[in-house]
Amino acid sequence: MIAGTNDGIISEIAAKIEAGGRVTFDEGVILAEQADLLELGRLANRVRERKNGNFAYYNTNIHLNPTNVCVYRCVFCAFRSDLKDAKRYTFTDDMILERVAEAKAAGATEIHVVGGLHHQKGFDWYLNVVRVIHEACPEIHIKAWTAVEINWFSYLTKQSTRRVLEQMRDAGLGSMPGGGAEIFHADVRDKICEHKADGEEWIKIHREAHELGLRTNATMLYGHIDQPMHWVDHLCRLRTLQDQTHGFQTFIPLAFHPDNTGLDHVTKPSGLTDLRVMALSRIMLDNFDHIKAYWIMLGEKTAQVALSFGADDLDGTVVHELIYHDAGAKTPEGLTVDQIHRLIIEAGRIPVERDTLYRRVIREGNGSTWRIGEPIRVNDSRVATVSV
Repeated sequence: MIAGTNDGIISEIAAKIEAGGRVTFDEGVILAEQADLLELGRLANRVRERKNGNFAYYNTNIHLNPTNVCVYRCVFCAFRSDLKDAKRYTFTDDMILERVAEAKAAGATEIHVVGGLHHQKGFDWYLNVVRVIHEACPEIHIKAWTAVEINWFSYLTKQSTRRVLEQMRDAGLGSMPGGGAEIFHADVRDKICEHKADGEEWIKIHREAHELGLRTNATMLYGHIDQPMHWVDHLCRLRTLQDQTHGFQTFIPLAFHPDNTGLDHVTKPSGLTDLRVMALSRIMLDNFDHIKAYWIMLGEKTAQVALSFGADDLDGTVVHELIYHDAGAKTPEGLTVDQIHRLIIEAGRIPVERDTLYRRVIREGNGSTWRIGEPIRVNDSRVATVSV
């Protein structure tokens, strides 16, 4: 990145951001390519402060990846398996119930469900995953199935994606994760995942989810064959949909991990790139309330620093995450609440436990029971700090 090439223009853009104005596509590219990283971080932190004060959020969650067998062969994926691979697996109902029991005992407020597109499993099998979880523990929020999976279910059933979403919602689906977005721009997407749902289909499915009352997240996978203009294009498309539906909750920039993928010759993005993308995302997505520093992919140390570069959320305990660990992530497969508190407090922020819908969680007794508190307000002094 070359600093100083367009100092005057960058100063004008900075003034616009300070005043609460919206950054255009061209301005976003200039920031991505030429802005000084610390200045970019300062601006992103101003936006974060306006939206979230000094709070940093987390949740208590468990992941469930019900199968790694997948019909697609995306070159960036290390998680997928063929039907005859030694590492293949598929959960039974009893295995799902074991995971639910573990989540309940841990006081988890959310189960995050994504997996492979198993070509020998019908739509009813995937629908049953949601139903089994919901019937076993109706109080836990089910965040499940990316837009790519919803698109696959539509293909299997010959039903519209809207009808697929309706059936999932009726079975107990609470919201959708943001995975499968990768990079929307066709120049990149066609090379890294050419056969699965394209960017337009991803946007359409999330629009339908929002119209059905389902909140969703959004992601972007960066640091492979993408360029800064692809980041800005991706962010602008998300911003446009959010203007129209207001259905996104949070955006998660995902750093590419090349190990065990078809792109293992690519150098993993540096910590400086991670922070640049984080800050740019916070600045561009002016209509998103939250930006998440996903510690699983960034690592705990970079995630801490990201709390000063626009991020206001660290995700959560994230027990049993497999997808990014298969791609070489060296982070733990889970953090305790005390560890998350420490990370947040050391970063100078106030930790606040939230549920999936960003409502404050109040723990009772030994912590395994909980209730939803009042909505979180940026300057709410009643949100107590915690110590470790």
